[in-house]
Amino acid sequence: MELVIATKNKKKIEEIRRITSDMNIKILTPDDFPEFPDVIEDGLSFSENAAKKSLAAAKYTGKASLSDDSGLEVYALGGKPGVFSARFAGEGATDSENVKKLLDKMKDIDDKDRKARFVCCIALTTHDFKTYFFEGTVNGSIIREPRGVNGFGYDPVFVPEGKLKTFAEMSDLEKDAISHRGSALFKLREFLKAGIVK
Repeated sequence: MELVIATKNKKKIEEIRRITSDMNIKILTPDDFPEFPDVIEDGLSFSENAAKKSLAAAKYTGKASLSDDSGLEVYALGGKPGVFSARFAGEGATDSENVKKLLDKMKDIDDKDRKARFVCCIALTTHDFKTYFFEGTVNGSIIREPRGVNGFGYDPVFVPEGKLKTFAEMSDLEKDAISHRGSALFKLREFLKAGIVK
């Protein structure tokens, strides 16, 4: 089957390709379509944003389309940055700018109160515009200085529960096995294997 990945984030596309590499799926991206629609992520939840993007892609391409919306929720910050994770430091902010703003906001928070979780919601919209959702989460904590060069986003400051390394210090396979996106994608894999979507 053909599956459109409705994101221009190269790192997300790499993760999705890795986790579906042994399946009979041809991955298509916005680069495969002229004038692929840009969707404003103005939903109040990860699922709203993901569904909005996957539906727009399915309508534009006529093919099954997948989108994810994901982010970091820090409990001491009332769940922020949440759906604003990618633009926490402003529209067009870089990963390092977002991380810097997060660490600045958390500089006075005790180590024991730096708990957080990553959330990923994947929306799969079929060619006939039915949408299915797959969610993954991972709990952890925010350290005080970035560590590691792998991954993207807030990976350098997030240590998963029970681990000593940040996501950015892990290999791709280590991260995929426990990450929020990995968890959601493994649920998607099982769904696709069931053959509901052609």
